[in-house]
Amino acid sequence: MSVVTLKDVHKIYPMGKQFVEAVKGVSFQIEKGEFAAISGPSGSGKSTLLNMIGLIDVPSDGEINIGGTNVYEGVNLKEDSNILKTAIPAKLDKRITALRRSHIGFIFQTFNLIPVLNVYENIEFPLMLESKNPASKSPVDDFSKAQKRICEIGRKGEELVEEWINYLIEKVGLSDWKKHKANELSGGQRQRVAIARALVTKAPVILADEPTANLDSKNSEQILSLMKSLNNDKDLQTTFIFSTHDSRIVDMCDHVIHILDGLVVKDEHKVGSDVYKVGK
Repeated sequence: MSVVTLKDVHKIYPMGKQFVEAVKGVSFQIEKGEFAAISGPSGSGKSTLLNMIGLIDVPSDGEINIGGTNVYEGVNLKEDSNILKTAIPAKLDKRITALRRSHIGFIFQTFNLIPVLNVYENIEFPLMLESKNPASKSPVDDFSKAQKRICEIGRKGEELVEEWINYLIEKVGLSDWKKHKANELSGGQRQRVAIARALVTKAPVILADEPTANLDSKNSEQILSLMKSLNNDKDLQTTFIFSTHDSRIVDMCDHVIHILDGLVVKDEHKVGSDVYKVGK
């Protein structure tokens, strides 16, 4: 089942009096449970693609489907592109916000933790936003089987949330650090917090923009191993999509989309040691 589909997606940026087409008619799809990478050199358009999938940036043309929803349905992106640069229509903005909260977790290069909050509070923060917007239909209550059984015997919702956050803290190996502030953590530990925060809403898709860029080799290997184990966790069933030029990430992925000059030059699906080319 496809969780992300792009069809003939373009992105054009104004550069003074000229225009630069950063993404040139890209099409691909990511299936549920994949460990996927959008790979290419600097300036190839991979980060732009990830930002459009994450609904941080708006395409200039084409179709993006997230979790079965055509994000820009009813919008003529080509004709309305100037309007979308300044103000997104309220109805579309509401749809984008709901999809971003319910379907997407984002791991940033620079971690983006809140310095005054501790590990537990940083991970909890997206849930605090959800509580202020109950109409967003986030799958935060879609707990693992064990948590559902606890729910059936009458534990309070607050206790379930606390247990879920503590479960994630344990999964990322920070149980002894959960009361420490973000500025007391190493780079590797901050990235672990960022991963747990991305997972806390049970978003089915996690996007990671160069997640090893600010880490040394040892921490990079640990973080990649952690994300692969989370991808393999049957309770989480999380799809990971990376924007990267790191060969270690590319080697670990079962689906690699190679980008060059805004175009898909190769779309690879790997099975074991075999690589199957799909399209161009």
